[in-house]
Formats: sequence, structure tokens, C-alpha cells
Amino acid sequence: MIETTAAATDADPVQACPIAPVVDLVFSRWTTPILWTLNEYGRQRFVELQRRIGVITPKVLTQRLRQLERDGLITREYFAEVPPRVEYDISPLGRSLAPLFHSLAEWSPNLAKVEAARIHFDTTQPPNRRP
Repeated sequence: MIETTAAATDADPVQACPIAPVVDLVFSRWTTPILWTLNEYGRQRFVELQRRIGVITPKVLTQRLRQLERDGLITREYFAEVPPRVEYDISPLGRSLAPLFHSLAEWSPNLAKVEAARIHFDTTQPPNRRP
């Protein structure tokens, strides 16, 4: 008889999908728009970022910027002026994600095909099979 332990039977999520931690880091709710904006437009002040991203609240933007700075994906520079000025920029580590953003931008025209597939599915499947 072979005895199994919980550790042996539980799949390690990182081994099951090694990109899962990257997806969690890069594709959280507001991370992608912030990183994309900084990569696309360069160094920006808080208000500029907020305007470009659109519907993000100041509180959430502040939280995400702090987390991204902690993760090493952006830099924050404080200028002791009157009034004080703070600028954010994508770090070299964050910039290393640029090819990923480029690939996703190239793939984005496929969203029309995704929408067509959804419409087809919704019109051909019985109601109990629809999401």
C-alpha cells in the first residue's frame, strides 16, 4: 500500500501554471492600465495619470502606485518645491514588460472574434448552457 500525504497530493499552483504569479502581479485590476500608461507616455504626475486612466479613484490610484513602487515596477520621485511635486515613471523592471504589452496590443483586434463567438454561443446554446 502506498501512503500519500496532503503535500504529495496537493498540486503546487506555481508548478501547475508557472506564469500564474506573473499574471497575478501584472494583470490585477488597475496595474495594467497604470503600467501601460507610464510605458506609453513616460514620466507623469499623479493627476496626469489619473486623467489618462479615467475612472480610477485617487484612493485606489494611490494604493496601486505604492504597490507598484514596492514591487519595483515604477519609481516615484518627490520634489521639495512649493507646492510639492511628485512624478511617477516606469522602472527598467516595469519596462521589461513592454514586449508583453506590445503582444497584447497586437492581439487585441481578436476581441471582435471573441465577441462574435460569444454571440454565436449565446444564440445557439440552450438557456441552461449559457453563462
